[in-house]
Amino acid sequence: MIAFIDAHRAVHGVEPICKVLPIAPSTYYIHAARTADPAKAPARSRSDAELSLAIRQVWNETFQVYGVRKVWRQLGREGVDVARCTVARLMNQMGLKGATRGKAVRTTIRDRATPCPLAAAAVPARNRESRQGRVNRQFQAPCPNALLVADFTYVATWQSFVYVAFVIDTFARRIVGWRVSRTAHAGFVLDALEQALHDRRPAKGSGLIHHSDRESQYVAIKYTERLTDAGVEPSVGSVGDSYDNALAETINGLYKTEVIRRRGPWRTLDAVEFATLEWVDWFNHRRLLEPIGNIPPAEAEARYYAQTGDVAMAA
Repeated sequence: MIAFIDAHRAVHGVEPICKVLPIAPSTYYIHAARTADPAKAPARSRSDAELSLAIRQVWNETFQVYGVRKVWRQLGREGVDVARCTVARLMNQMGLKGATRGKAVRTTIRDRATPCPLAAAAVPARNRESRQGRVNRQFQAPCPNALLVADFTYVATWQSFVYVAFVIDTFARRIVGWRVSRTAHAGFVLDALEQALHDRRPAKGSGLIHHSDRESQYVAIKYTERLTDAGVEPSVGSVGDSYDNALAETINGLYKTEVIRRRGPWRTLDAVEFATLEWVDWFNHRRLLEPIGNIPPAEAEARYYAQTGDVAMAA
């Protein structure tokens, strides 16, 4: 309506147009004055304009995946005191939405000819088919370097499928190893493990456990031998049960939701690899995770080491 008056006022005048339209001339003049001088706008309008800029900046800087709750919490971390309902109202007005999870795809296919690396004494023989490994579905470690979980997923590109493996330290859900490969051979998950071992530097006998599902890549001889050489205790879950490796499945789901589905389609492995590198760095150092207190994984680990006084490990 305001735009219509602006377009025709030179010919017909404001008051005659307002007589026909359901708007008072004073309302139009107030709007025109505020448009010419934003300082004349009401305090709430000025505040909304400033907050909208801050909200959009946070949303853009977080891969455009944050919803209302996380945008609100990030603003709080940046010193912006605003009600959550206000963030919800402004994001709705701007059409900004967070990423939503899709349906998971099963990728675990057991190789029945490959023996399980978990020691037979850990679980009675009659229960081996239904065991949950050493971790018993408990993915909350008391400290870093206590429990690693591993899994991989696939990504469709214009050239072929590529495979992405992750290794996660469960204490703060930090991604400590990852690898992208054109083939799902055992070597590429071993590369991700090597990166994780270099990052964590576990001491032999420390009790560090590595948990995975029963993918043939994770129960391959080379993989289990490398775990043994590093002094890491292996653990595997049962077949076809996502709860037995739930945390790794969660990280895979976030990766697919926040990167693959939102930024695709993907042309090449190199494009996937670069996007994964960006996301892992953001995930570890800036993404807020509710299960660890709405802080990034790196910050959670730094707090732990600061509280325990373990300066060497923090470095």
